[in-house]
Amino acid sequence: MPLPTTRASRLIPAAPDAVWNALMDPEILVRWLPPGDMTGRMHAFDGRVGGGFEMSLYYPEGETGHVGKTAEREDRTRVRFAAITPGRRVVWAVLFDTDAPALKGEMTITVSLEPAEGGTRVTFLSENLPPGLRPADNKEGSKESLKKLAAWFGG
Repeated sequence: MPLPTTRASRLIPAAPDAVWNALMDPEILVRWLPPGDMTGRMHAFDGRVGGGFEMSLYYPEGETGHVGKTAEREDRTRVRFAAITPGRRVVWAVLFDTDAPALKGEMTITVSLEPAEGGTRVTFLSENLPPGLRPADNKEGSKESLKKLAAWFGG
């Protein structure tokens, strides 16, 4: 049985090269990738195929209803760059740092950039979601990250 897939897309009010930079600059990536009110911390970054990044996402203090995958308020991920087509596409192979069996396994997020009128259409295609990650939550988180990316560029 295939694992779930989600897709989220948004027009970002910036040229593809600027958006690409926001994907490949760890100081910018850590500002927009954490969805919603979450914040992030970049632990390591190596921007080449076979490299990747390690990042923690933190739920806001005092917010209820969320349980971190790694710690009480933390989701830590290890991301490997499985493929890079500069300016067009990057494939992230994502692992959660967790002991929870339902969150084990590598999911793939393909981030695609397409020039569009008014900027760049950015699409997140998330595949092979682990059973413990609800597709609706993943899709909403992707939409929130894209909203923050658009805001980074003033949109």
